[in-house]
Amino acid sequence: MNTAARLPIVPLGLSVGSFFVITYVLCVLFGILVADRGMHQLLPQLLPGFTWITWPSIFLGLAWSFLYGWYVAVVFGPLFNFFSARRP
Repeated sequence: MNTAARLPIVPLGLSVGSFFVITYVLCVLFGILVADRGMHQLLPQLLPGFTWITWPSIFLGLAWSFLYGWYVAVVFGPLFNFFSARRP
């Protein structure tokens, strides 16, 4: 009987995507409040199409952050399930 833990992809994707969105919002707020710390340079490098700071860009950053979370879930979840099923 295989009792290995399995990660369901949908809850993992929603969790990691939400975590990345919250982190993105905190980074934007940090960049606004502490203007000289480089967030205005970092976020455009991580998020395609992002420019500091416009409303369309804010929403684009939210979308990219959520999609990056799903990317992690879609790659990490099956890898975890594969390797946890093969442990003794």
